[in-house]
Parts: sequence; C-alpha cells; structure tokens
Amino acid sequence: MAFEAKIVRGRGVEVVFAARSDWLERALSDAISRGCTGVISFGTAGGLAPDLEPGALIVASSVCGPFGELRTDDAWSARIVDAFAGTPLQRLTRRGVMAGVAAPVKSEAEKRSLHSSTGALAVDMESHIAGAIALARGLPFAVCRAIVDPAWRTLPPAATAGLRDDGTTAIGPILRELARQPAQLSAMLRLAADARAARTSLVQARHALETAHALAFD
Repeated sequence: MAFEAKIVRGRGVEVVFAARSDWLERALSDAISRGCTGVISFGTAGGLAPDLEPGALIVASSVCGPFGELRTDDAWSARIVDAFAGTPLQRLTRRGVMAGVAAPVKSEAEKRSLHSSTGALAVDMESHIAGAIALARGLPFAVCRAIVDPAWRTLPPAATAGLRDDGTTAIGPILRELARQPAQLSAMLRLAADARAARTSLVQARHALETAHALAFD
C-alpha cells in the first residue's frame, strides 16, 4: 500500500491508505473534510477473471461488496480510459466490475468462486470503502487498479505476513514465515515478478492521467 501511495501522490492529489478498514474510513473522511472534488481508488488488485495477466488495468464500472453495488462515475471513468489511448496501457485496460472484500482472497479456489458468484474482473479490500464514503458525500468516484496476483495464483502465507495495520510492510514476519516454510520462496519470487508488472502499469497510468488532466476537475 505504501508503494501504491508513492506512485499516485502528486500535486493536487492527497493520498490516504491503511490496511485496517476503520483506519482507512477515518483517514478518508478526514481528507474529504479538508476539501476534495473526487475520490479515486488507485493501486493493485487480485485477478478474478482467468484471462487477466499481471499488470492488466481495471477501470471499474462498479464495485460489488459488503455495501451492495456502488457505481463509479461514468464520465470520470471514460476520461481515465481515454487517457490511456495511444499508450501501451490501451491493450491492458479492461472495464468491468470490481469485487470488494474485508479479508484477502488468497487461493485459486476462492478467486474462482468469487468470480463465478459476482462476475467481477478483480478484487481488492479498499475500493468498496472509498466508494461508499465518496457516494455518501456526493463526490464522483472512480477505480483504477492493476492486477498483481492473477486468478490462477495462490498467495503463499508469507505474502501477507508482514502487512501492518497502517498499510506499510514489516520484513521480519515475512522472513520468519519463510524460515518456517522455505518452500514458499519460489512462490514469493513469482509474486515479486507479478508485482513488478503491476507497478510498471501503475507508474505508466499515473503519468498518463497527469498528462491528460484526468485527475483534475475544472
């Protein structure tokens, strides 16, 4: 989460992130109270559609989750997609439903089940919270997320062992988990490669959005 925040942070963009839902709700509400014109959920997501490779970008039409179906702003979402036209991101971008969940979806079987029940392309733990707060305040809401773990990939326990409540990562718990079960190392190396693909897409997306002024409301 911290690396996602570093990518999107910039002039005119205030960034909030946290792993705990109540912390994220409070941080986002505080940021909105200081004044903003829209809320975008930007970062990584787990793949649910089996044809999505690491680095694919999802610009959501809606988010389905604990708060029902939350529609994103059609005009803003179209501006985001248009910003990627003529760039390498154009062929990587898909429009569709995102799933919102309260706990990580780690296994291939869980992802397959969630895709079957919702039709969602991808899943994350933050977009439904951002959407609910934005829509409650009458603010435009959008989602732009890059696939980091594809549908066919099961996350090893070490992948989430070091996540702190504030969204930063502690290396100690990850190393202890790898020492306990060294066979996870190969899966962690694959995940690192997937994460590099997602990061590349997010960096390119942030640049394209800035160039097209798709993060600004006049």
